[in-house]
Amino acid sequence: MTDTATTKTRADAGARQTRRQNAEKGFRASKPLAENLQKVLVDLIELAGQGKQAHWNIVGRNFRDLHRQLDEIIDFARESSDEVAERMRALHAVPDGRSDTVAATTTLPEFPAGEVDTKDAVDLVTVRIENTVGTMREVHDEVDEEDPTSADILHAIITGLEQHAWMVSAENRTAKKA
Repeated sequence: MTDTATTKTRADAGARQTRRQNAEKGFRASKPLAENLQKVLVDLIELAGQGKQAHWNIVGRNFRDLHRQLDEIIDFARESSDEVAERMRALHAVPDGRSDTVAATTTLPEFPAGEVDTKDAVDLVTVRIENTVGTMREVHDEVDEEDPTSADILHAIITGLEQHAWMVSAENRTAKKA
């Protein structure tokens, strides 16, 4: 007897489970948990992409330092997105990192086209990091209620992103006189 899920077209490949797939036992994410982790995932993917856009197109003072700092932010966002996606799979949820999905569902504003002055790029990147953290904080309590382990992952990512936001935003700050 043929399992109908295995006879679907290539466009549906992976979209349905066969009886043999996901045979592991254990905790399974509810739909709201999977949706919340998906929100985090798309913002992290978008943050990495926009970071690369900034990286390629910044010009101006402190170019080299910001260029390298952007690589650190991009690497952190990519590694974090991978961790979230793999956590989703461990919970039998299906992450969706396709470009159309990311573009349609991210909370990050679009990054400007063309060259961007380093001073402006610092502010643009800081806002995007803060938006990504905002998404995680928005879903945190609901995630924590169902799955404290996933919430711990969010905690670590928030800590790292907030440190990056502080460091990159310091480029545009001046010391206050005492």
